[in-house]
Amino acid sequence: MAAMTITASSFLKTSFPVVCLPTATHSPSRASTRRVAAICNSISSSTPPYDLNCFKFNPMKESVASREMTRRYMTDMIADVNTDVIIIGTGSAGLSCAYELSKDPSVNIAIVERSVSPGGSGWLGSQLFSAMVVRKPAHLLLDEINIEYDEQEDYVVIKHAALFTSTLLSRLLAQPNVKLFNAVVVEDLVVKENRVAGVITNWALASMNQDIKSHIDPNVMEGKIVVSSCGHEGLFSANGVKRLEDIGTINTMPRMKALDVNTAEDAIVSLTREVVPGMIVAGIEVAEIDGPHRMLPTFGATIISGQKAAHLALKALGRPNDIDEQRYSRESRRYTRRLS
Repeated sequence: MAAMTITASSFLKTSFPVVCLPTATHSPSRASTRRVAAICNSISSSTPPYDLNCFKFNPMKESVASREMTRRYMTDMIADVNTDVIIIGTGSAGLSCAYELSKDPSVNIAIVERSVSPGGSGWLGSQLFSAMVVRKPAHLLLDEINIEYDEQEDYVVIKHAALFTSTLLSRLLAQPNVKLFNAVVVEDLVVKENRVAGVITNWALASMNQDIKSHIDPNVMEGKIVVSSCGHEGLFSANGVKRLEDIGTINTMPRMKALDVNTAEDAIVSLTREVVPGMIVAGIEVAEIDGPHRMLPTFGATIISGQKAAHLALKALGRPNDIDEQRYSRESRRYTRRLS
């Protein structure tokens, strides 16, 4: 990494005492600025949208809310019992994958997350620190969804990881072809003729309490492609590849080596692939299959790995994708050189 020259004039004020930070060269978009101005105008308006001193909701039957939630959830379950892509896990890889896939309106995406709160480790930068470091060029996704950051030569820093996760979630869940099933755990895979064809799911609380008197059978969700992005080995992590090892579809799981960020992040992206027919593994879960080094929580690799997984899924579905387009461009360049 080339050394940076920082002059006194390049520092900005910070809320931390006796600390100087380099100036951020990234500025918010015009749309973001307009939104902030609109909010400020609304707050300062002399006419509120309703009277806060004398306010009363219209009457509502308690059963109406229950009926709406139940009907809509069950409708989603019926619609997504057979879908195009199932994504397991909602860390930065899973969310980036889902967001990239959602740009193709013809592709239906079901996301399964065992936790009540989706986002994985993306709510904190590291340990209990809030700032999120993202290595370039993954910052291009931040530009796309209008997240501000402090820019350095080879990386950027978001003021709080929750800003990244909440913004990406809100953009993703607004898409009509995406459904998130949180508090749902993947207990097993559907495998037909040596191809992964879906997942076996259960409500997370039911799965965690199988010692009660009556066994709670799981449900089935079929998909043309399954993307597993469950993170590295842990209590509930690496679910996808652990099950592949259990059933003998992959031979070994060497697990990740000790930390070396400069080899680890490149490896996470390059090894993101369809490991068995019908199942793509993305993010740090890749390390459980191939054993590259552990990486720092710098999030560049997981974001780009998720994007790569999305385009691999699009390729498998026969949809336009960057994997084919980039390969075509390379072949075209080689052909042109041969002609010259």
